[in-house]
This record gives sequence, C-alpha cells and structure tokens, in this order.
Amino acid sequence: MKNLVAIFVMLTGCIFSGYAQNYKANDPIAVNQKIKKGVLPNGMTYYIYPTEVNKNTASYYIIQNVGSILENDQQKGLAHFLEHMAFNGTKHFEGKGILNTLQKQGAVFGKNINAYTSTDETVYNLDNIPSKDGGVVDTCLLVLHDWSNFLSLTNEEIDAERGVITEEWRTRQNARARIYNQLAPYYYNNSLYADRMPIGDMEIIKNFKYQVLKDFYKDWYRPDLQAIAIVGDINADEVETKIKKLFADIPTPINPKKRFEIAIPERAEPAFKLALDKEISASNINFMVRHTAEKPTGTFADLEKSTQRSIAFGIINNRLSEMAQKQECPFKGAQIGYQKYSRLNDVFVLGLSPKPGKQAEAFEAVMNEWVRAYKFGFSKGEIERAAKETISGYENYLEKINEISHKQVIGMVKDDYLNHEVIADPAVEFEMTKSILKNIDSKMLQDQVAKLYTKENRVVTVTGVEGEENLMQEKAFDIIQKAENDASLQPYADTFVSKSLMDGIDLKPGKIVSEKETKEIGATTYVLSNGVKVHYKFADKNKKTISLQADSYGGTSLYDGNDMPSAQRCTDFAMMSGLGSFSDTDLEKILKGKIVSSGVGISPMSEFVSASANVKDIETMMQLVYLRFERPRFDQEKFLLMKQRFQNFLKNKEKDINSKMSDSVSVAVYGKNNPRVYSIDQKYIDDLSFDKMKAIYEDRFSDISNFEFNIVGDIQPEVLKPFLEKYIASIEGIKRKENFKDKTAKMISDKIDKEIFIKMETPKSAVKIYYSNKIAYSEKNKILASFFGDILTLRYTESLREKEGGTYGAYVVCVATKYPSPKAKLEISFDCDANRVDHLVPIVYQEMDKIKKGEIVAEDLEKTRTNYLKTKADSKNFNKYTSDLLYNYFRENYNMDDPKNYEDIVKSITAKDIQNFANSFLNKADSYQIVFKPLK
Repeated sequence: MKNLVAIFVMLTGCIFSGYAQNYKANDPIAVNQKIKKGVLPNGMTYYIYPTEVNKNTASYYIIQNVGSILENDQQKGLAHFLEHMAFNGTKHFEGKGILNTLQKQGAVFGKNINAYTSTDETVYNLDNIPSKDGGVVDTCLLVLHDWSNFLSLTNEEIDAERGVITEEWRTRQNARARIYNQLAPYYYNNSLYADRMPIGDMEIIKNFKYQVLKDFYKDWYRPDLQAIAIVGDINADEVETKIKKLFADIPTPINPKKRFEIAIPERAEPAFKLALDKEISASNINFMVRHTAEKPTGTFADLEKSTQRSIAFGIINNRLSEMAQKQECPFKGAQIGYQKYSRLNDVFVLGLSPKPGKQAEAFEAVMNEWVRAYKFGFSKGEIERAAKETISGYENYLEKINEISHKQVIGMVKDDYLNHEVIADPAVEFEMTKSILKNIDSKMLQDQVAKLYTKENRVVTVTGVEGEENLMQEKAFDIIQKAENDASLQPYADTFVSKSLMDGIDLKPGKIVSEKETKEIGATTYVLSNGVKVHYKFADKNKKTISLQADSYGGTSLYDGNDMPSAQRCTDFAMMSGLGSFSDTDLEKILKGKIVSSGVGISPMSEFVSASANVKDIETMMQLVYLRFERPRFDQEKFLLMKQRFQNFLKNKEKDINSKMSDSVSVAVYGKNNPRVYSIDQKYIDDLSFDKMKAIYEDRFSDISNFEFNIVGDIQPEVLKPFLEKYIASIEGIKRKENFKDKTAKMISDKIDKEIFIKMETPKSAVKIYYSNKIAYSEKNKILASFFGDILTLRYTESLREKEGGTYGAYVVCVATKYPSPKAKLEISFDCDANRVDHLVPIVYQEMDKIKKGEIVAEDLEKTRTNYLKTKADSKNFNKYTSDLLYNYFRENYNMDDPKNYEDIVKSITAKDIQNFANSFLNKADSYQIVFKPLK
C-alpha cells in the first residue's frame, strides 16, 4: 500500500491511447526493467539505475533496515548516534577521511554527503558525485562498503560526538517536539514506537559505555539488512561487477538477531489527548484511525485500490481547500488521507488547523465534509476532472522519463526494499490505470474510503493554545457522533461550469516588429509592437518544457509609510482572488489536466511575472500571462480573508519564540518604529487597504513596455512567435521609464553588541552575528564573498561542531550584492548551550581573524574551488541555467557562458585574494552581535 505522497508521485506519467484493456485483480504489475536488482551471497541487496539526468555524476546510497525501534532501554538514541559515527572513521577512511576525500571532489557535507535515522530505517547518501573517473566511483563504493561493516568506532570519536548530538537535540527541542512527546503514547497506543524517538535520551547519549554502541552496530549492521543503490551516469554492468567483487568480504551473519517488527496494539475504545505548551501559538487537531498494514501484492488490485483512494481523497481535499478560501470558514486548512504509519500499521488521518477560538467549530466542519463524502459520494464533474489530471500527469511523466531525479529513483528503491512495493514499469502501469479510470464511479470511491473509517483504534489529539477555549474530549466525541448521524447533511453541490479562460475578451493582436540574434549566447530578441522586448533561447535539457520570466524595475521601493503594507501584499491579494472572471478555486478547476502555472510577485526593487508549462499547454500559459496584466482580479471577500489571516497570526504571536527573537533583533538593530522596517503588528494590518492594493498592483503592471521577457524551452520560434503576437503584443503599455529607489534601513549604530533575555521552555542560547560594508561590485568580488563564507563554514564545522561539540551547526552566508547599492553582507548564526555561549562566541571571531591574517587552510580553499566548478558544470544540465543566462546577459550585462566571468575567476582565486577581501570587507564594517539567553 503506497502512502498518499507516493501515490501522487506515482500518478505522473504516460500517454493516453485508444481503448483501455481489461485486467484481472491478480494480474501482476510489470517491473521496471531499467533498474538492475540483485542479491549477493551474503544477503546484501543492490540496485543500479543508469541515467544521464545529471551528466557525469552519480549518487550512492546504503539503506539500512535498522532504526531506533531496535534499541533496548539502554540504547535509546544509539541508532542515530551510530549514523553520526559513520562520518567519524572507517577501515579505509580514518577520522574525517570520508568528508575530506569527497569534499575534494566538490561534495558538500549536509548537501551532497548526509544521512538520516528514523524509527525503522537509516539511510546514508553521497549525492551527485563525479562519475567519469573510475577511481572516484571506486572510492564511493568503498565508502558504502565501510559503512556496511567497517566503522572504526574509536572511543575518542565517540566522546567527541556526544556534544554534537546533545546540541542537535537542543536545536530541535522546540514547542512542536515537546508536543509530539506528549502525543506519541496516544498516536502509538503506548507501544515501543512511543518510546523510541530517534534523537534518544540525552542522559544515555552523554553516559553510555563504548561497548553498548559497538554491540548495537555488530547486532544490526549486517548485509541481510542492507541494500545499496547506485543511480546516475554510470555503466551498470561495470558497477555490478565492482559490487560483486568489493562487497564479497562482508561476512554472512551467523545466528543473527531477528529483525523484529512492532504492531501497534488494538484498542476498542477511542483515545483522546489535549497537549499544551507555553510556546505554541496555533492549534491543531488530528483524528486518526489505525489499521493493520495492507501487505503489497504487486498486482492490478493494489493499483486499483491506490488509484481509487488517491482520486477520492484528492476530491475531498479539493473541497476542504475551497472551503478554506472563505472568510467564514472556521479552519485555516485541513486534509484527509490514508497513509503508511509504521511497518505493520497504516492510518486514516483527518487533520486540521483551526482559526483561533474556533477549534470545535472547525472540527465539526471538517467532520461534516468527511461524512458527506463517504455517505453521498462525488459528482461526475469532480471525478472527470480528477481523471483528467491523472491522465495528464502520466503523459507528462513519460515524456520526461529520462529526467527522473536521483532522489525520485531512490524513493522507489526504498519502497521496494523496505516495504516490498513494486518498482513499476510506468508505461504498463498507465495502461492499467486507464482501465481503472474507464470504469470508475462514485460508488466505487465511496466504498473504498468508507472501508477505512472503522470504529476501533480511533484517537483524537489536540494541540491546544494556552488561554484559548481548547477542544475537550467530551465535545470532540460528541462532534464525531453527531456528524455520523446528521440526517440533515446534503450531497455536495458541484456548480462549476467550465468556460474558456479568455471568455468575453476581445483580443487585438500586435506584431513582432524586429528580430535580432545574439550569436554570443545563441539567443534571439523580439521587439513587439507595444515596445516589449522578448529574449528567447531554445533549450531542451528539460524536454517538452517552457518557462517565462518577466520583470520591471520599481517594486515596493516606490512606496512609503502607510502605503508599504499594501505594496508588499498587493500581488498576494491578486493571486488569492483568482484571474479574469474566475475565482481562484474555479481557476484551479479550469486548469485541471493541464501542466501549467503562472504567478506574479513584487520585491523591494521590481515587479515580476513568471509562468511555466508543458509545451502542449503553451497557449494556456500565454493566456494566463495576458490575464495577469490585463484582467487581474481583486475580490473583497479575499481581502477580508487576508486581513483575517494576519489577525489570526497576530493573536498568539507573542507565544512563538522565533517571532520574539526576530522582532527583538529588528528593534535592537533598527530601533522601534523605524519607517523602513515593517513587521506584522496591528498597525500593519490596519494599513492594508483594498483600494491601495488594487491601485498599486494596477500601477506596477500597467506598463508592459517596461518589462523584459525571457522565454526558454523546448519550443521552436515558429511555434512561439504567433503566441507572442496574439497575447503579449496585444497588451498596451504606457511607455514610461522607471527605476527602483534605495530604501535600505539604517542601523541605529555602526556597531551593536547586545544580550537579550527571553523566557524559554528549553533553555539555550541563539547567536546572531552580522556584518555589512560597501564594496566595489564585480564578478570577482561576488565570488570572493562566497569563498569567504563557505571557508568560514568549513572552519566552524571543524572548530565549533567537531572540536568543541558546541553546536549542531553554524549557518554562514556571505554575499556581494549589486542592488540597491553595492555592498557585501555576512550572516552567522548558531544555537548552543547557554552555559557555553561565552566560550564559543570568541571562536567565531578567531576564525575570521585567522583569515584576515592569511591563515587559510589550503585544503579548504581547494574544496571550495572544486565545489564551485562542479556546481556550475552540473547546473548546465537543466533549462534553468539557460534562463539565468538570458537574464544575466541582457539585464546584468555579462555572459555566464564565457569562462572569464566565472570559471577562470574561480580557478585564479588565491589565499591572498581571500585575505584581502576579508580585510577590506570586515574593517570598518557595520556589525551587530546579538546573543539570546534564557530568562531564569
């Protein structure tokens, strides 16, 4: 049984053709033959999938059928601890050898090199590693080999990692985590799952004896519980030969412990739990019905069941989404579905986020909608739209079958290995799906979802908010009973009538008045009769796809004071309201079955339109772009809904610790009521104006001649040009010249050093450090800023994390920006133990001082350089690179394709360059250091 997310991914591909054949329930689903699968004599499973979606790279995974559920009471947290230790020394890679080796290939820890531990599995990954050097392929396979059976687990490295994991716990121990700890016994009916959160018990983490971890590793990390997967631009036969040879020395376990699985106990009576936390600012309600997991059979019957459920729940969730767009709706959002829950249990779940003070009313509304669906079913129009969307998804998927990402493939591999779900041949699967859709009706869908709504194993959980009227057990159960027995419920009325997007619009097409080729980048510029410039370049790295970007300078920088909230939110308001003569919900229905999207936005310096589509839907895309300019929609009800949402957010904002910190930083740095700093408070909400938002939107998008368009995709000029003339050239512009203004907020002092004390449920310190300084903007300075920030990241990983065990990780970013005025900015932030913050903060500055003195580790420089060159080469595998090429050439006046503008600079950067940049940037820079500490 696939969960709903997996179903959604699966239901995306192939070509609708002719009459669908009939299938029997036990007909097997054809296996995807592109995936090579085998099992070694020692029990290890392997998967190999060759693909050129990322040319010259491959990804390597080891999937351990081992998680925290296998821990005993003295081992809580050790499955996750062991995951960390895999990066701290193995047979062939001493200490940080894995990281150091792969970073020299351009990999980044946390991005390309990572892992995760859950209750039932642990997965390690090496993503997008260069694959055309056989030695690198061998190295990556050797890493998987060592992870399987050859971790060093030295006492020194174990002790060093205790602090890192304690700080990971501290970083993650927020209000939601504390709420989860309260609810877990109810979710899992007091089974072992409720007591085996992967992060574990910090007393055990700090004090366990070394042998306890080594015993866990010996017991559970073994080939019969392991699968390796290699996906990428590789020779599958050669890699298979290497696997069979390299992994043969991993011994077959003798009398291994049984890999047990835990079933959540049955419970006849419903359970209820209200959980509270002082830092929770918004409530949630979940109504769950647990089931024994449905074992996959790999047959047509499985696909039929999952397809019917996907369509039924999709329709229900569309109804709930439509309800949430109304001001009077008591919930902010709601979803209903059926998904995998644990190895031996699945779960039906009804979840919702009530508006403040409306928990009972919200739960009642969602329960009524659920009961309406399973009692009365679905309209013909709803089913037809859902089927159309499914067909379109399959078509799009198979057209782009060679563009499936490495992670999508790994997702299918994990489902196959851990859950025994077939990796289906998508073309054959679609033939089966067509047969299912041909026969589908409301009764089938009703029966399918109603089966999941049983009387046993029910649990209602409420995340409450202190000070609100929270939903209590008696009321919750009463709402469920009344909904189930409400004789006044009526079937859903589907009043939607499909019309053309351009209904009632009389187009007056314009012309392309000139064409100019830019041979340097292989682009063509069309000048339209209304003055618009359209830069176009053919690109088919992503097949059958087209994208459009258009922008104009000005943005919110042209507005001040009370107008600013309306300026910042005007495009959000328009997007909420729909388009042309259609509300947002009707627009969504009209677009069902089309692979197309469009949007508008406004930034401090510009306003912009974006759109993308499958090439078969290009006309629809162009119509949407036309309507964004000519027929925006402004709905009074949506204006009131927007204000209500902000008011709801504000109601309990003071309980949210992140909001407290953000507002405190703003006041400390920019002062109270700075006219150029806007946070969401009552005045901000009061200043939102329907008339102003409408007027500002219409003003910003009134002059299409001031926009530059970039169009990139798998489409020929002779197809594109008629659409440009019909839709883009038909929009009149007023031909004004505008630019943005510099409205950058000024700090209250050029150096700020402040401690802020905040009451916290889980005490910690949060450090925020910032530097800003004017610099001469150039491509070299832009690259030097990145080098400086990324080398600092490597330094802090080694010093703050690994050596000190003082933080889970420091976030560092340094950028040089051109607009609104040239400057460089550095941000550093990390969480840590409040008792150690005064020791750790000086280390931040010591690492910066080392760089200023020229003490730059040569390996750090080379790792960073290699990463930049690899990332640039990888980016050329996708159409987005071409879109960026057009923008930078015509807007920023430089050619990304010319090595002198990037590759040559990256290759030429020296330690002296970085030292000089650090000194010129940091000396006399404006800066602040804000340290949050717990209020005792």
